Amino acid sequence: MLRSYLAVLAIAAALTPAVFAQTEADKRLDSAADLMTDMMNASDKGIPQDLLDRSECVVLVPGLKKAAFGIGGKFGRGFSLCRRANGTGWTAPAAIRVEGGSFGFQLGVSEQDVMLLVMNMTGMKRLLADKFTLGAEATAAAGPLGRDATAQTDAVMRAEMLSYSRSRGLFAGISLQGATLRPDVDSNEEMYGRKISNKEILTGDVHAPAAAGKLENLLDKNSSRRTK
Repeated sequence: MLRSYLAVLAIAAALTPAVFAQTEADKRLDSAADLMTDMMNASDKGIPQDLLDRSECVVLVPGLKKAAFGIGGKFGRGFSLCRRANGTGWTAPAAIRVEGGSFGFQLGVSEQDVMLLVMNMTGMKRLLADKFTLGAEATAAAGPLGRDATAQTDAVMRAEMLSYSRSRGLFAGISLQGATLRPDVDSNEEMYGRKISNKEILTGDVHAPAAAGKLENLLDKNSSRRTK
């Protein structure tokens, strides 16, 4: 009896790391949820509520790396989520990569969290493509701040996407001109256990992984489907 009991304990101990270990995608989903929470709690320094309510999709990139030694570069991995067409909330997260460069004398390495609001269906279609570049294929502008503000500037009204950043706990509008966004194929396979495209995730009825629950709940709570 004791030998059988010890054998069961040994098997459980061996399986526990595999069952409960967080994947890298899970960790990024947690970080994306934390970023969304902080954005919503930023009071008068947060994203205007009316812009969030009008958005078709959000893109969250926690820990975007910016390295600059003469020629600058950007790299980050995150997620996009869009509103379901039937009005039942938000889609499952589709993994994305952000890559880009900038020129001019620069020096140093920094990290910041980035959030994009996709403001119309044209912008949403960009997320379904193999890749697109902000400022080239997609119009983008630094987003205004102020939870109760109503943004009516020409740049905001025309932009397909509005971009925000958080660095050292402070939020700001940010220009991401020249940055390229593309599907993160490896992370999608890690999350869903199979090869799946961002188009299938963002336009279909794909069941979200358990690790995305916190993020989806935050979006449902803070910006339910707007009424026409």
